[in-house]
Amino acid sequence: MEAKQAQTVAKPGNALLDYWRKHYFLYILLAPALILTLIFKYGPMYGAVIAFKDFSPIKGILGSDWVGLYNFEKFLSSPNFDVIFMNTLKLSFFGLILGFPIPILLALMLNQIRHTGVKKNIQLFLYAPNFISVVVVVGMLFIFLSPTGPINHLITLVTGEPVMFMSRPEYFRGIYILSDIWTGAGWASIIYVAALANVDPELHHAANLDGANLLQRIRHIDLPTIRPIMAIVFILAAGGIMSIGFEKAYLMQTAMNLPTSEIIPTYVYKIGLQSGDYAYSAAVGLFNSVINVLLLITVNFIVKRLNEGDGLY
Repeated sequence: MEAKQAQTVAKPGNALLDYWRKHYFLYILLAPALILTLIFKYGPMYGAVIAFKDFSPIKGILGSDWVGLYNFEKFLSSPNFDVIFMNTLKLSFFGLILGFPIPILLALMLNQIRHTGVKKNIQLFLYAPNFISVVVVVGMLFIFLSPTGPINHLITLVTGEPVMFMSRPEYFRGIYILSDIWTGAGWASIIYVAALANVDPELHHAANLDGANLLQRIRHIDLPTIRPIMAIVFILAAGGIMSIGFEKAYLMQTAMNLPTSEIIPTYVYKIGLQSGDYAYSAAVGLFNSVINVLLLITVNFIVKRLNEGDGLY
């Protein structure tokens, strides 16, 4: 008996081999997704090396001269850095602060609707804007907020003159964030609605018998149920705070609102594709990605400390 135990201890690879024989099919199912991730997510990361080179399409990535951190220093010392960086940060930060609670409030309100048919119709109404193309949404904004649009028609009746919403820099962030909330809040509430569906109705019934009102039931039953999901969603949103949508910001840009609408993604597009300075645009994009990673790690650490150890990792 002791000899068999010694033989088993002498061959630690047996456990790994047995595990592989038992679960190999699961890894075969995982392989396609893993291969695609390596090819299309990690493979292109090699191209980021041009951020550290004086890249020339003729010489290629390997043949281009190494310049180190020159492109990063060029961006950090450029006169546009402060404006572009703060525009990106303000647009993302205000969008997160104003947009994060809305899906939670919608989910809590939807959870109070007991009539199934009415609830489904309201959900359909709230989810529909998510399926509208960004181009269509921006087109709608230009139509409704134009000097001759319906909104300015009402303003003209009151004040006597229209407001140039799409040309005034001070209105850009508000229009961008509010339209984002309109299109995405309903769809973002799905995950909270699904979590609230798992709440035992007996808990609410017992709370009613104890004299708890609606707000007390939401505070002590519903919110603790979705708190872990809220933490994860907030961490992911904060980690991508610098990665706001390029398409919408670029489509909403006009020559008059550039002081607030020029952000890092639109700047990278103009410098990289329109001006052909690929190395410099790669450096700006890489700088943006590094900021996102640092924010993700920082916010995850803070949320774990405040949320009893529950975080993204």
